[in-house]
Amino acid sequence: MIDIHCHILPNIDDGAKTIEDSLEMAKIAVADGITTIIATPHHQNGRFINVKSSIIERVKELNEELTKQSIPLTILPGQEPRIYGELVEDYEKGEVLTLNDGKKYVMVEFSSSQVPKYAEQLLFDIQLQGLNPVIVHPERNAQIMEQPDLLYDFVKKGALTQVTASSVTGHFGKKIQKFSQQLIEANLTHFIASDAHNTSGRTFRLSEAYNIIEKQYGTNMVYFFTENAEYLVKGQMVDRGEPHKVKRKKFLGIF
Repeated sequence: MIDIHCHILPNIDDGAKTIEDSLEMAKIAVADGITTIIATPHHQNGRFINVKSSIIERVKELNEELTKQSIPLTILPGQEPRIYGELVEDYEKGEVLTLNDGKKYVMVEFSSSQVPKYAEQLLFDIQLQGLNPVIVHPERNAQIMEQPDLLYDFVKKGALTQVTASSVTGHFGKKIQKFSQQLIEANLTHFIASDAHNTSGRTFRLSEAYNIIEKQYGTNMVYFFTENAEYLVKGQMVDRGEPHKVKRKKFLGIF
């Protein structure tokens, strides 16, 4: 399996603190069936700034250590930028890093509470650069949960999305788990990834999430997500499916 979203680089954000933590995370990832991880440290989220050049250097160092320790895991470079007005400008300056440095896919993170008014324009501007924006963990954004048509509009206009494995497994609660299911059913998400930060509370759970998806939606849905991760890493076009609007449910507290 390929995990496209993980905070495994040491002492760079709120993920692994030390190289020992990174190696422990790597062992857990391998045990979960993961062969490749895109390291995606936070960038411009109000706490951390991790520019492209420093991430690529850290990825090289971690891969060397994994080889020394005979841990069969490959780390690829990536970044998780929080949405901000200068994102495209900083990409042009070489500070924003695309996933696997492939100049094809770039993550966009919203805060947990809201979606900024300029999001639609920025997602459009990103696509003008020839990039595919990947909105990460939209199922954990309060405004999107209340107004799922927002996400539908973003996807309809070309954005991709990634749901967290722990959301699918219920580790973020039943409300988020249910909303994750609705996004899958509405073709409003295209990747499942761990967003792992450590070896305990925020760990991988990727195989567990895929097992749940297989039971609920069948093997083809698992293939859809796993193959999309491969396409992304290779810089190829991913499968999208026709997006649909999420039907609002009672759990959203609307009716």
